[in-house]
Amino acid sequence: MLTTAVKAARRAAGIITRASLDIDALTVQHKQHNDFVTEVDRAAEASIIEVLLDAYPGHAILAEESGKQGDSEYQWIIDPLDGTTNFLHTFPHYCISIALVHKGQLDQAVIYDPNRNDLFVASRGKGAYLNDRRLRVSKRLKLAEALIGTGFPYRDFRYLDTYMAMLRDMLQKTSGVRRPGSAALDLAYVAAGYLDGFWEIGLSKWDIAAGCLLVKEAGGLVGDFQGDDKYIDSGNIAAGNPKIFAQLLQTLAPHLTPELTA
Repeated sequence: MLTTAVKAARRAAGIITRASLDIDALTVQHKQHNDFVTEVDRAAEASIIEVLLDAYPGHAILAEESGKQGDSEYQWIIDPLDGTTNFLHTFPHYCISIALVHKGQLDQAVIYDPNRNDLFVASRGKGAYLNDRRLRVSKRLKLAEALIGTGFPYRDFRYLDTYMAMLRDMLQKTSGVRRPGSAALDLAYVAAGYLDGFWEIGLSKWDIAAGCLLVKEAGGLVGDFQGDDKYIDSGNIAAGNPKIFAQLLQTLAPHLTPELTA
C-alpha cells in the first residue's frame, strides 16, 4: 500500500511540475477568502485517486477537492497540493500528502516535495524515512533553543486574536518561529528534526494526517492543545519532540478558549 501511495504521489508531482512552468496559463478559482484551487489541484487529485482505486477498488477516499467517496475500513486521505498559494506565486514550498487510515488508525503516510525531490514515508510501527534515511525528531530539550513552525490564519479569522497572543508568547520563548505555508511539510520537518515543534489552529484532515504519522514514527508526540488525540477531527494541533511538545502545550495553555478545547 505504501508503494502504491508513492506511485500516486509521484504521478501527481509530474502534473504539478509541468504546470509550474507556466503558472500564468492556469485557471484559478476562489473557494473562499484566500483559499484557491486550480485545475492542477483537481488533475493531481484525480490522478492520485485513479492510482489508488486501480490497486484497491474497495477503499474509501477523503480528498480536499472531491470530498468523500465510498465506505470502507480503509480510507485514503489526500491533499493533492498542500501549499497552493505558494505554488501560484512560484514560491518553491508545497507538496503532495497522502495518508491511509485503517479502522480509524493512521497506517501509511507519504509526503512528497517535488521541488527538492524529498520523499517522506512512514508505516505504522515501522518508522519514518526521508529518501530511505531513517528519521528521528530533534533532541533539543529547551523551548528557548527550539525552532517552531506554525501557520497563520488566512481564511478563518475567528481566532486571530487568540493566535496572535500565542504567537507573541512563542516568539519570546523560542529561538524562532517559521511559517513556510505548508502544514504537511511543516510536520514532515518536525519528523526530520528540522523543526523542533509545530502548532496551528483549524487545519483539515488532509493537511495533517500523513504528517502526524511521520512525527509519531520518528519518535515525536502529536496532540490537540490539551495533549489529547482529538487533533485529526478538531484540526487544532501541536507536535514536537517529547520535551518540546510538553513546553509547547504549557505556552499555549493560557490562551485556550472553550472553542479550542471542545
